[in-house]
Amino acid sequence: MANVYMLLARGFEEGEAIVPADLLKRAGANVILVATEGGLAVPGAHSFTVTADITFDEIRKDDIDCLVLPGGGLGTQLLGDNPKVLDLIEFCANRGLTIGAICAAPSILGKMGLLNGRNAAVYPGFGESMKNANVTGRKVEHDDIFITAEGMGVSFEFGFKLIEALYGADKANEIRTQIRFPD
Repeated sequence: MANVYMLLARGFEEGEAIVPADLLKRAGANVILVATEGGLAVPGAHSFTVTADITFDEIRKDDIDCLVLPGGGLGTQLLGDNPKVLDLIEFCANRGLTIGAICAAPSILGKMGLLNGRNAAVYPGFGESMKNANVTGRKVEHDDIFITAEGMGVSFEFGFKLIEALYGADKANEIRTQIRFPD
């Protein structure tokens, strides 16, 4: 069972967190929602409050198989301004762990230089922050350990790519069929 740590900062885009988390759980992943600041209740961008499983200080780094960063304007800003979050991203990248980021969140990876020379997707308007990444204009990109996506509208595709990376294409297709996802 893969341990997927999903970082939730105040103002995160709810659909970009909940949809992939749901799909990953269906695939058998242990999804751990992490509140990056304050208590366990994390208010999203659209007034839905999600209760995280743990606070940031409770993360067990050696248990991480995959790190996921939902977007949202404020949520992305808070993640990108948090030195502990940046250190965790660097830790995961240095170990070759799968890192997923959606909407504006790929811009964090871009600013860190982690996407240099890689194909990437990001919410329109954030391309400048992607430094030397190849922003392809495709909705979802998977290049090496990085899975990036444009936004909430492709949350399902983003979730399926995460499943493929962790469990293979057959498992992703099984979940597509199970939830009656359109072809």
